[in-house]
Amino acid sequence: MTAYDPSNVFAKILRGELPSHTVYEDTDTLAIMDIMPRADGHVLVVPKAACRNVFDAPADALKAVALTTQKLARAVKAAFSAEGVTIQQFNEAAGGQVVFHLHVHVMPRFDGVALRPHTGTMERNEVLANNAEKIREALKKI
Repeated sequence: MTAYDPSNVFAKILRGELPSHTVYEDTDTLAIMDIMPRADGHVLVVPKAACRNVFDAPADALKAVALTTQKLARAVKAAFSAEGVTIQQFNEAAGGQVVFHLHVHVMPRFDGVALRPHTGTMERNEVLANNAEKIREALKKI
């Protein structure tokens, strides 16, 4: 198995070396806005434990990520009055993983509305900040 690379973007965010729009944080996890969202309100749940993906993640990190994912799924659904939520998690390059630090995508969804393509286009900072605030407000009510 390939070793964990501590220079990945999520490790840098966790260390405070790169900025992010944080919507939730606890002892074991961090939830941030995806800077290239496939839907308005697209968040990423990241464990604080240094793990490449599901194959090397400690059980306690997986449990923490699952619980935070559930919390964020409820929040993004409420914040955007969504009809549903898509949750995705990719492992290794062949499985679609691009950043090699375990993370879960949580995206609010609406019937008949496709996800935007993953084009690499970054969302404007103001939009991310506004969406992050909506989710933080929804978390207060959950």
